[in-house]
Amino acid sequence: MDYRPLGATGISVSRLTLGAMMLGAFGNPDHDDAIRIVHAALDAGITTIDTADGYSNGESEEILGKALADGRRDEVILAVKFGVSFGGDPNHRGGSRRWITRAVEGSLRRLGTDYIDLYQLGAPDPFTDIDETLGALTDLVRAGKIRSFGASKVPASQIVEAQWVADRRGFGRMRSEQAPYSILTRAVEYDLLPTAARHGLGVLAYSPLAGGWLSGKYRTGAQITGPGSPARARSAATYDATAPANAAKFAAADALGALADEAGLTLVQLATAFTTRHPAVSSAIIGPRTMEHLHGYLAADGVELSTDVLDRIDQIVRPGETVNVADNFWEYGTRSLEAAFRRG
Repeated sequence: MDYRPLGATGISVSRLTLGAMMLGAFGNPDHDDAIRIVHAALDAGITTIDTADGYSNGESEEILGKALADGRRDEVILAVKFGVSFGGDPNHRGGSRRWITRAVEGSLRRLGTDYIDLYQLGAPDPFTDIDETLGALTDLVRAGKIRSFGASKVPASQIVEAQWVADRRGFGRMRSEQAPYSILTRAVEYDLLPTAARHGLGVLAYSPLAGGWLSGKYRTGAQITGPGSPARARSAATYDATAPANAAKFAAADALGALADEAGLTLVQLATAFTTRHPAVSSAIIGPRTMEHLHGYLAADGVELSTDVLDRIDQIVRPGETVNVADNFWEYGTRSLEAAFRRG
């Protein structure tokens, strides 16, 4: 397994990060099986694990706590997200000091650890001043509860704003950004990835398979069964290959599958290797629900794409473009596209 710096933190992360969203009721409710997946990932050289307090309402963190209770905690770079609505209380969300100081204690308890390596605001909070959020996170670093902090789904302009506020106020700086990045979701190449690189932020790229569209099953002539996880099954329309909104995505996935065949790779290998190849990307977050899924991802370790294959990918989906704009997750990062903000 290859290891890379997480921006300017001095922390090295594995080229692949084990994403724990599918561990628990969202995906795999069998705790013993989920723990075996975690251990297999660690045995394969993965040292970085990403989870969130909202994944299966904390169950993902509890599973990881059990998996790391055998003494392997210090081997792992543990990344945890907070901020997305948790438990229904309107104050159990966002980037307020009130919630941050409470949320971190819950995560530490469920994970069975006394520190988190990377604590991440799961989505920008338009109702909380970034000064409030940075101040609370800086205090957690000073208290030893977290080592570094970052965010997810943050537009490039807000990354720059956060760095400016940190410098002016003497707070710690955001050290990482977690963003959607795949062959089908390339908008971050235009501004976000270059901005992160200029400001020394590590990038954890999530959904390298574009939510399953690049798993290999969306091919002409194949029987498409839809998503297998309970969480994704609730939004089955998003995966309906016959829907007009998905026609271009299906065509691109089919063409990429053919390219992978020509290159002697699985589409999972092609897609994962593409995401990790960008110089601004520290690690790609993989989200296996089963041991078979994990092995499929691990087969991408060490795969290097030739210039010819990369050029062919650019012909199918051009740099900086996303096939379906909804996959950029902009609704989390900015409200500027909402009608009320466009029409005054």
